[in-house]
Amino acid sequence: MKITEFLAKDALTNDLQATTKVEVIQELVEILIESKSIEKKYKNKIVETLLAREALGSTAIGQGIAIPHGKSDSTDKLVAALGISKKGVNFDSLDGEPAHIFFLLVAPADSAGPHLKALARVSRLLKDKFFRDCLKNTKTPKDMLELISREDVRVG
Repeated sequence: MKITEFLAKDALTNDLQATTKVEVIQELVEILIESKSIEKKYKNKIVETLLAREALGSTAIGQGIAIPHGKSDSTDKLVAALGISKKGVNFDSLDGEPAHIFFLLVAPADSAGPHLKALARVSRLLKDKFFRDCLKNTKTPKDMLELISREDVRVG
């Protein structure tokens, strides 16, 4: 499974404005709506689902990365948004550091396999410090997508 299979081409920003965990999730869900990946009428429901998942334990995995995710009957396919925060946001990370890279995943309610494969794929890609640094330094969403596409092929 490649990230480009579920990351909407228009659901990327290298200039997240959010300053809190809730705002990050809201902003990334809004980006998914703008990219036509999810319908606007499901926004609140999806945000609630993602926040409920956060309440179980932070999805910030350390090294400046957070992967908020959840399952919802508001989508029939796995979709993702990617955001970069220049300042960083306190996301209750395991290492106590602010998160800068946010990969938000929303999967259909009945999809355990693809959801877990996507989480594993994103985690594997973001383990590489050089890749994370390159991603944080991209100038445009197009640059972000090109970098991910190249890395997707390289990592295989």
